[in-house]
Amino acid sequence: MSLYDKVPDYLLGKSQLVATVLAAALFSLVFLVISIPFSDNAWFRLGANEAFGYTVVFFMIALGVVVCSKTVLYRSRYSLNLTFLNYVGWNIGEILIICLLYTFFTIEGDLYGIINIENQGFVKIFFGALVYIITSLGVPYVVAGQYFAINDKNNTIRLMNMSNVVGDISVTPQEEKRITLFDNNGVLKFSINSSNLYFIESDDNYIQVWYRDKSGEFKQYMLRCKLKTIEESFTDSDLVRCHRKYIVNISRISTLSAEKDGYYIDVDIPSAGRIPVSKTYEETVLSRFNSR
Repeated sequence: MSLYDKVPDYLLGKSQLVATVLAAALFSLVFLVISIPFSDNAWFRLGANEAFGYTVVFFMIALGVVVCSKTVLYRSRYSLNLTFLNYVGWNIGEILIICLLYTFFTIEGDLYGIINIENQGFVKIFFGALVYIITSLGVPYVVAGQYFAINDKNNTIRLMNMSNVVGDISVTPQEEKRITLFDNNGVLKFSINSSNLYFIESDDNYIQVWYRDKSGEFKQYMLRCKLKTIEESFTDSDLVRCHRKYIVNISRISTLSAEKDGYYIDVDIPSAGRIPVSKTYEETVLSRFNSR
């Protein structure tokens, strides 16, 4: 993994970012309570006094900065096309902003006699805060990132071929071409012959599978799973990523049209609608379509 690789979806999903914020808030609160008795360069206090009021206000403002930052990150996750280096820089930016806020609170509070830290200049106050904030946010960010990476890897491993699933029937060569989908908990939810699957559409942390059932009816099935996981699990199949929101079965494409704003895919069911092909995946789709 390189710092210039694209940030995986499992770090930028809504549930992952919410969990990261909650973990950071809880860890920061616990760390604050534990560190207060041993601190000689911080004004945080617990109890019925003005410093405690400042502590609560500052904590809420810092939490607000993190929430706003993660909200912007989530809403712009596709347009920014972030690399790991950008992602790390984004989190460092949060830390620096909160350190500046702490320094402002300290200087202002000292002017009004509310906060007492003996004659410490801007630089000393700022770098003292930096140690606190790096610990308070850096530790939960790293732990949360590792947890999501491991969880995503486990989900990828679970998305296996039916030939590896224990069952009460033997698997024939024809059945080995089945597409099997598991939810985020590793529970088998969907199994279909690859020729009956048309395309898969992402809907945040869910996917919608568009397929034809045994009676010939065109249907959709939704389950909680990441599109990225499916893409990595079926690299040798007819499934190909064509857009940040779509994976299409290359064998089910009826036409691939070049329009003014890019390519569009039509599957052999008119009611399915047109599927866009983004510039990122254009070359792959064209290569697979022409070689089928």
